[in-house]
Amino acid sequence: MYISFDRKRVAAPASASPVSRVSSTVVILGVVSLLTDVSSESVASILPLYITGALGLSTIAFGFIDGLYQGVSAIVRIGGGWASDRSDQPKWIAVFGYGVSALAKVWLLIASGFAAVVGVITVDRLGKGVRTAPRDALITAASDDSNLARSFGVHRTLDTIGAAAGPLLAFVILSVLPTGYEVVFVVSLCFAVLGVVLLALLVPARHPRAERVSRGEPRAPFRWRNLAEPRLRRLMLAAGMLAVLTVGDGFIYLVLQDRSSFAAQWFPLLYVGTNVAFFLFAMPLGRLADRLGRARVFVVGHVALLGAYAFAALPVGGIVITVACLLLLGAFYAATDGVLAALAGEFAPAGNTASGIAAAQTVVAVGRLIGATSFGFLWFAAGREAAVIIVAIALAIAIPLMLVLVGPLVTAKATT
Repeated sequence: MYISFDRKRVAAPASASPVSRVSSTVVILGVVSLLTDVSSESVASILPLYITGALGLSTIAFGFIDGLYQGVSAIVRIGGGWASDRSDQPKWIAVFGYGVSALAKVWLLIASGFAAVVGVITVDRLGKGVRTAPRDALITAASDDSNLARSFGVHRTLDTIGAAAGPLLAFVILSVLPTGYEVVFVVSLCFAVLGVVLLALLVPARHPRAERVSRGEPRAPFRWRNLAEPRLRRLMLAAGMLAVLTVGDGFIYLVLQDRSSFAAQWFPLLYVGTNVAFFLFAMPLGRLADRLGRARVFVVGHVALLGAYAFAALPVGGIVITVACLLLLGAFYAATDGVLAALAGEFAPAGNTASGIAAAQTVVAVGRLIGATSFGFLWFAAGREAAVIIVAIALAIAIPLMLVLVGPLVTAKATT
């Protein structure tokens, strides 16, 4: 991988392949996300067992809390995108969002119990909602159009290393100190603060709207009605419908640990396995999306999620089933997470990049909130295997329909 340290988006030399160049800004933002995810995921990795085991709550309660984790950022995500586009200051809006998440870790140090966990999740996810679109707008501004999905793949790769390291770190700490939860909280806070400092000091303050004007492009102020752009609207419809059928990793892990001593013994490390798979697949699938069409890869990526559902529904357990589920979940996220941001950034009108990305991500977050909460009720009413099978059938029907819906959005990127 060749890293470009040029802060401006420039045309690639004729002798260089445009898909091989990734901006240093993207790499630094990836490291910031890595540190922040170590902080967040070291706490989040124990929540499913903590809620259903230690606290003894039902799957309905876990479905709501998991949906909260997935969807609370939707409350402010468009606001973060709007503030970024309106002020033309995506870096400092992102710094604010990362700072809010760091403050949540301070709260965790001085409070304990279920209410504290819910409060920390809420504040942390609100910070995530504010920072995500401005950060992705910075990635878009720092990348060439020809390798945008690859740039997001590089960022998500670094992000995912942090998401894998966080649960692993918590597992090691609690293995050495079985009651060392406060140690985990202190370490989590340190990583969060380090991420904020790195972002504030090392990431250049890009001004996407002013940069377009300086290149001679027409001034394009933010307008809410621009989010009704037909391609962006079509993308959000497809992404939202598929998100409702994404029930959340925590439920898959609970299914696995119910029937497998391996999954139960190593439960916190299931998150590590998924994120390692994400790490392995993110850049290859980002490159594939740039070549074959981002919308197509986004939808087809849900086939991996369908495969995870199918393995989870099997009436057997063991290490092979568990590893297969983790690999498929990682491939699903690698094919959809960064690719969705790249698509939304591509389709958003000039002057509305952050808001367009935020709108698409908000639709997905709300869809996953609905999906996780509904699946909790379905599990409670129909049972574990039946609930997974019902959702798998619905997803199998939805994927070809969504391929038809996004068909007009597919644009293969020629590469040399």
